[in-house]
Amino acid sequence: MAALKNDLLVGAVSNKIHDTLYKYVHDFKRKQLVMLTKAVVLYAKHQTKIQRSIVVVICAVLVERLRRLVRLMTAERSAASTDGADSSKTRRGAQLDKKFFDNMKRLVAIVIPGLFTKEAAVLATHTILLVVRTFLSVAVASLDGRIVSSLVRLRGREFLLGITKWMAMAVPATLTNSLLTYLQSILAIRFRQNLTEHVHEKYLKNNTYYSIGNLDDRIKNADQLIAVDIMKFSNSLAELYSNLAKPTLDAVVYNIQLAKSLGVESLFGIMVIIQMSMGMLRFLAPPFGQLVAQEQRLEGEFYFTHSRLIEHAEEVALYRGHEAEKRIITRQYLRLIRHVNRVFRLNVFYGMLEDFVVKYFWGAAGLVACAVPVFAERLPRAQKAAAQALAANGSSLGDRTRDFITNRRLLLSGSDALGRMMYSYKEIVEMAGYAERVTDLLTVLDDVNEEKFVKTKVGKAAEKISSSAGEGNSDADLVSQRGNIVESKDNVEFIDVPIVSPNGDVLVRKLNFLVKPGRHLLIVGPNGCGKSSMFRILGGLWPVYGGTLRKPSMSQIFYIPQRPYLPIGTLRDQVIYPDCAADMQSKGVSDQELQQILEIVQLGHIVDREGGWDSVKPWRDALSGGDKQRVAMARLFYHRPQYAIMDECTSAVSMDIERIMYTHATNLGITLLTVSHRQSLWKYHNFILQYDGQGGYIFSKLDPERRIELMEEKQRIEQELAAIKDMEARLQDLETQAATY
Repeated sequence: MAALKNDLLVGAVSNKIHDTLYKYVHDFKRKQLVMLTKAVVLYAKHQTKIQRSIVVVICAVLVERLRRLVRLMTAERSAASTDGADSSKTRRGAQLDKKFFDNMKRLVAIVIPGLFTKEAAVLATHTILLVVRTFLSVAVASLDGRIVSSLVRLRGREFLLGITKWMAMAVPATLTNSLLTYLQSILAIRFRQNLTEHVHEKYLKNNTYYSIGNLDDRIKNADQLIAVDIMKFSNSLAELYSNLAKPTLDAVVYNIQLAKSLGVESLFGIMVIIQMSMGMLRFLAPPFGQLVAQEQRLEGEFYFTHSRLIEHAEEVALYRGHEAEKRIITRQYLRLIRHVNRVFRLNVFYGMLEDFVVKYFWGAAGLVACAVPVFAERLPRAQKAAAQALAANGSSLGDRTRDFITNRRLLLSGSDALGRMMYSYKEIVEMAGYAERVTDLLTVLDDVNEEKFVKTKVGKAAEKISSSAGEGNSDADLVSQRGNIVESKDNVEFIDVPIVSPNGDVLVRKLNFLVKPGRHLLIVGPNGCGKSSMFRILGGLWPVYGGTLRKPSMSQIFYIPQRPYLPIGTLRDQVIYPDCAADMQSKGVSDQELQQILEIVQLGHIVDREGGWDSVKPWRDALSGGDKQRVAMARLFYHRPQYAIMDECTSAVSMDIERIMYTHATNLGITLLTVSHRQSLWKYHNFILQYDGQGGYIFSKLDPERRIELMEEKQRIEQELAAIKDMEARLQDLETQAATY
């Protein structure tokens, strides 16, 4: 009985507590409902003012954003430096700053040269199709709501009619999507074509392709920039327009439709949420532009190591240096892989956060906004309006379903558009990396064409410049100067011209000599004294750092190196290079005359052996070293210039062939400037320029026979002196041995 009483007492207390809590909760809910109803009534009373205030706030925010954008595009970069190294320290990687907009302005002017161009027409057509696709999406969203509404209302005829309209709208929608993809590809190709042609115009002009790799240190892999980075920038620019213009247009149109359906207030709330989340994503976003630029630089360096190995494959193989080259290539590859893995790791966290915000957080906010009008009807004062609407339209459930599906479709499309805009920010930053590298290439090309070089001074040149800093006649001043180049009709004359290497070594401070037609010049001296450097200055490869250089036009100066260059093409192209077949015909030269030239250098049999003049082969591998040098001499006889620079160009042929080559060249009236250590060539020259390797030189007439006699006597005396030294050493050794016994 006591236990029964206790159970009854506990039950009574529990019921009392439950009733009390239920009363408090019910009163609390009723008060909340009353407060919410009053808030809705108050809002309905001042709805127009609230909506106008929201519009004013949105306009003010947009104006502030535009003002900040204009200030960013027009303001000077902070902490800018005139020195290239300092500027690279103040600005790390590609950023969305004034330099980015300057780069894009420069590049867009190249890829879209004018309003009345093919690129502009394709871009305009692409824009029109983007607008058409956006309005098709709005129509599809509305149709989707009506189809679901007819399904809920069990109206079969209306449902089938909606499906028919859906299928009919699929035809223009799919056609529009296909045309947009096609036009985007066309835009990318046109952008790349215009930019590549512009770069080629600068790169293949005035020996810029040589100077950019030998006289300037800023670009290490121009080939990769031209072949890869331009392509990636063009594709990124074409994709970015579609990926940015379409979402922007979608967001504007969908927001207008949603403002009509849900009200400006709900749209404003969604925009606040989106702006806050976008700000958080921008704050947490890794520096994608800097990472992309660094990745492309490492890709170029890795590509360069392989190109370097291919270029020097023979030397490496003879040294058996494959293990050393493997270490170099592996080290460069690991640097690239470590950077790529770092980018992947950064993308894991950022991609997860971005997907969560864009796909789920924004989607949930949109669903809440769609549900507000539905649940608002359950408020006491809204139920009367809902009942009146039901009496007038006949189906409240169908209308709510239609509106909810349409608004949800628009919200999801708008969320997707904003998500693509967020992804576009990442694409913009990545494109900034490509744009910076391509713009740097254009800047260096312009500087090199204006003979503005940036070369790192190393070794003796750096020591001399450092020790002579502050002096008026320092090597640094000499390198920064420019001399005069005067075109002469016949003569080659150096007047106080310094011979300076690209890294700043002054080989000869002032060189003076004169060569007239018919005065063949022999140039001798130790290695590194300036023989080939003088030829590079004469050939226009290196700048004239002072004095005056008089020379004929470059068409009258022909250079034959020790290792001749054989282009890609036919056998005929090897002889007439750099002319083409049309140039040969315009000069009135036939294949029979080319055959006669080859007969002179005893290479006439090569035409039949290699399959005729139109045969195309890898001539670098098909011909031997001696054949290559004879082809180069045949090329000289075809062009018949005033002057020929012969840089050890007969080292792989016999003396008989050498005699034939030099004799025929002099018979053609070609003045020879020869660098060679062969005494057999002295008799073909009447002047000599001899370097001493210490910055001095002697220019004088050459008597080949007398010089040979002097050289032979010199060698005989040196041998006798060497024998005397050996005898003295032996005598001293004998005296030492005798003293021990």
